[in-house]
Amino acid sequence: MSRIARAETARISLATSCRLLLAIAGAASLAACAQSPVGRQKADLASASRQAAVERPHRVAALHPRPISRARVPDADAKQTASHGVASFYSDTETASGERFDKNELTAAHPTLPFGTKLRVTDTNSGRFVTVRVNDRGPYIRGRVVDISPSAAEALGMVDKGITNVRLEVVR
Repeated sequence: MSRIARAETARISLATSCRLLLAIAGAASLAACAQSPVGRQKADLASASRQAAVERPHRVAALHPRPISRARVPDADAKQTASHGVASFYSDTETASGERFDKNELTAAHPTLPFGTKLRVTDTNSGRFVTVRVNDRGPYIRGRVVDISPSAAEALGMVDKGITNVRLEVVR
């Protein structure tokens, strides 16, 4: 093979290698853009619903500060135990399940339980209880275990207090 032929072969090989390298770099760049946290954060902020938290004596609106997509949903077969904590009530326009919020229904927002789960919410001070259906995510305030609809709050007698200590039990 002559020197000219070898040089031409090397040039073609180099051009092919450059094209391949550019294709790999382009694919990696697109993959990095697809996994960008900025795109996810914008999508999460756009879909995050307003959450009203009740403090004595005023209601304070709060947005969810971080994505809720990482919330662990327990297995349906897992044994549910009672949990204790603070409950508040809220109002919203649309729920995380896609339902329209109805303040007259006995519904609740819980961070991890599957939508449709029935919960018995018992006021630990008065002993009053109400059964609610989980159809939203929340609460988004540290220390709170559940947000309930205004009608459920009225059934518990906590409208004037805003928050109360409760025990949650899954009814199924």
